[in-house]
Amino acid sequence: MISYLQDLMGLVSTHASWAYAAIFLAALLEAIPIVGAFVPGSTVIVALSALVPSGNLKLAPILAAAIAGALIGDGLAYWLGRRAEREVLTAWPLSKYPAIVSQSETFFHRYGTFAVFLARFVPPVRAVVPIIAGALGMTPPRFFAAMIPAVLLWAPAMILPGVLAGSAAERWGMKAEHYALPLVGGIIAVGGLGWALFCWRKKRRHDALSADTSAR
Repeated sequence: MISYLQDLMGLVSTHASWAYAAIFLAALLEAIPIVGAFVPGSTVIVALSALVPSGNLKLAPILAAAIAGALIGDGLAYWLGRRAEREVLTAWPLSKYPAIVSQSETFFHRYGTFAVFLARFVPPVRAVVPIIAGALGMTPPRFFAAMIPAVLLWAPAMILPGVLAGSAAERWGMKAEHYALPLVGGIIAVGGLGWALFCWRKKRRHDALSADTSAR
């Protein structure tokens, strides 16, 4: 991962316009069913966003690329699910990852329309909830009413922390190649801790509900 990011950042330093394409693809691939659960799209976006204060990249095109990629990716996944209906949930490649599908379906049933909004900020289910929403018959107005605001909030939430950290590092006299990768490592660690906490709280609620049901 680190070697890959170093190569990508080296490419950006000489071909800055390629970074916007990389951000677009990173956001798009994160929305592809199953693939998005394993593609480190957010990591790439945060790392490249940290280069904005150095002048290598511009904030507006980065935001536009991330938003466009996420909107197209989520939209395509939703329409695929709507077209194939429930059959898509048991077809390849979703059939290879029943645990992720089950988790995402439970998430969707629990939160309804709001699940589409929340899923954009939860990496494991982000790549599956849009296709599940389509497969389970959520209407286009309901889906896009939740998905579009989520993407519009998600993109700045991914990009601005990288920009701010990059700006602070520039003031300290650090070069982009020195601060961008440690920044990514820190964000991965925080994201992993947040997801672990989410899973732990979910398990506690499930155990408490099971214990209450058994007591009855």
